Amino acid sequence: MKRWYVGDVMTREVVTVTADIGYKAVADLMVRRSVSAVPVVDAERRVLGVVSEADLLAKLEYADRVPRHLLATRRMRNDRQKASGDTAGELMTAPAVTIRAGKSVTSAARLMEAARIKRIPVVDEDGRLVGIVSRRDLVRIYTRPDREVRQAVEDGVVQSLWIDPSLLSIRVRSGVVTLTGRLDRKSLGEIVVTFTRATPGVVDVVDELTYDMDDSGEVDSGWYRAHPFSVDRDRVDLH
Repeated sequence: MKRWYVGDVMTREVVTVTADIGYKAVADLMVRRSVSAVPVVDAERRVLGVVSEADLLAKLEYADRVPRHLLATRRMRNDRQKASGDTAGELMTAPAVTIRAGKSVTSAARLMEAARIKRIPVVDEDGRLVGIVSRRDLVRIYTRPDREVRQAVEDGVVQSLWIDPSLLSIRVRSGVVTLTGRLDRKSLGEIVVTFTRATPGVVDVVDELTYDMDDSGEVDSGWYRAHPFSVDRDRVDLH
């Protein structure tokens, strides 16, 4: 089953700036290229930080802010530094959160959520910029046409598990996959559902599978984990 990685969905042509670029030039570039943030790189394209719209807006926001408590005062101190910045190096948020192209899209989504950011520069093993991945890039996975999702389930799940295609019926509507048919073991049905859910573009899975034998007790006993088609559902990396 094909897994999707950051390198599969990232944008490779990245708008960047150097640390010495001025505030107005950064703002003009972001507006002209319709981007909400730009990585700041050195001469070897190593990522130093990221300048976002929020960083630029500090100049506008700072003047009207009135501190009401200690946390607000500390925040204003940080904003004052941003507001006084005149170059990308002074405005940027650093160090930048980065990711490798070989990481899964799930890892990218989790990193964005943990860091509360909307995009992540993608770097190689030397820290040089090779792309950028955004929330939109990750969401785009779920815009795959239903026919492509169905084909992906057939190729990546049914065939990879050596299941006779005539035993299963796969219906896809708006990314929701409905599986019907009869298999020989319940455990195999659970694996099919788990792998189908992990297929890029699948929004949800409706399990209408039936089976000839309930082997749940054998699976839970532990010995069944050596079976080539066994799977630990908690360790499947979705997407």
